[in-house]
Amino acid sequence: MTRQRPWLRWLLLVLVAWLGLQFFFIARIAVMARLAPESTAFERSEAWRIATSKDAFRWRQDWVPYSAISNHLKRAVIASEDDIFAQHDGVQWEAIEKAWAKNAKAELQASRANKARPPKVVGGSTITQQLAKNLFLSGERTFMRKGQEFVLTLMLEALLSKQRILEIYLNHVEWGEGIFGAEAAAQHYFAKSAAQLAPWEAGRLAVMLPRPKYYQKFPQSAYLAGRTEIIVSRMNSAQLP
Repeated sequence: MTRQRPWLRWLLLVLVAWLGLQFFFIARIAVMARLAPESTAFERSEAWRIATSKDAFRWRQDWVPYSAISNHLKRAVIASEDDIFAQHDGVQWEAIEKAWAKNAKAELQASRANKARPPKVVGGSTITQQLAKNLFLSGERTFMRKGQEFVLTLMLEALLSKQRILEIYLNHVEWGEGIFGAEAAAQHYFAKSAAQLAPWEAGRLAVMLPRPKYYQKFPQSAYLAGRTEIIVSRMNSAQLP
């Protein structure tokens, strides 16, 4: 009998471990079809960071059902973050192609400049991809992590409805230091419930999403005000799931 090569044994072990991890993710996502996740990987990392910092621990998050979130906010987030959310299968392929081209160019420039530090991986992330990342993954930007994000995105789209994906996303996305979810954001910034948000308020919250901590510190940003007006003008054309 031929002795099994050590590298082949290790390869099989890695493959089995990877498959086991994927089945774990599938089981977690299947449960989310019925039960709301209590926290995400990103929230847990932020909670630890805040708890171990010198600042006072501040945390606010209140889960509310899909029906208790203003349609204005749903439309604003779709218009700002993922304009064809209701139509795609979790990935905007054209955006991915552009992101890969940009990453390849950055890598080439880094190699020519003899930079040891690899460039950040840029991705054309949809709402589903952002949810996949926040739920399960670390904040690092590597091709391996992006690959796992892609697999998780397909799982989310296969096991959850678009409405459920948007509901979980809006209840766990970050809107500032220790502020997570639509209800917490609405109460913090406008002293009202997420169901009562007006179009302009919803547009402003949507524009904050890429850099929530920054806009929390600089609420008078000219970009924030201008971009809000643009998103408000696009909200009516955003299709809800």
